[in-house]
Amino acid sequence: MAETPAEELIHCIVPKGEFITFDDDEDYISKGLEWKLFTARSVKRELVYKSGSYQGKVKLAGYEQYGNGLDTVVVEFENGKLSCIHPSYLKEMQSSNFGKELLSGPVTDMTAISSENEKGTEAPISQPSDPLSEEPKKAKTKSKKATAKPKLDLPAEKVHFNATVKEFTAKMNHFTGEEDEVILLSNVKVTTEPELSIGDAWCGYSKTLKKAELSIGDEIEFDGKVVDKKYDKEIRYKVNNPSKLVKRVEA
Repeated sequence: MAETPAEELIHCIVPKGEFITFDDDEDYISKGLEWKLFTARSVKRELVYKSGSYQGKVKLAGYEQYGNGLDTVVVEFENGKLSCIHPSYLKEMQSSNFGKELLSGPVTDMTAISSENEKGTEAPISQPSDPLSEEPKKAKTKSKKATAKPKLDLPAEKVHFNATVKEFTAKMNHFTGEEDEVILLSNVKVTTEPELSIGDAWCGYSKTLKKAELSIGDEIEFDGKVVDKKYDKEIRYKVNNPSKLVKRVEA
């Protein structure tokens, strides 16, 4: 009988439908730091995944984000399979002492579980033999305390906005190790049909915006694309590449 490849013994918790991918390298680094999977001085492109039957490298493919403000990381194995895992549990796996007692013991009976997943039957997350199952329980406990706002259905294309300049500040760019100048906006609203109220948002203070000589309190309108990229816990959305900016003048 042919030996089953090690990757086939992994109990994969497949993402439910589409998941969020990283916008760019800066977004990748920002999320990795938020999850404490690496440091700004030592950004990792591959992480270690350990279980009772397998140890190997995985890459961060993206994440699932829920209304309670919690993230579930989606990792990609070397054979291309995807699996969900709680970020704190993935962080624990990076420790050299993690799972020594598991990896030194016999291979657990994971083949049957993997076969069920291949057929499209989802294995119960509460499987006691699978350490991944403990993490979703922790997430459910935290969700009762969370009061995060529901995620908006953002337009995919470039649209027209109205907004008010709220503050000039800076945000650390973990890719360059320097702070970038940014503008915080309030009363951000998509005026292109269908209209959408964003609330607070942020954008880079580009040379184009500097030429407009903006001041706090200025009411402006411009074209741009809004994306789900946090400035902090309060400001979730970012406006990319604002252009055709005009200061609104009261009649």
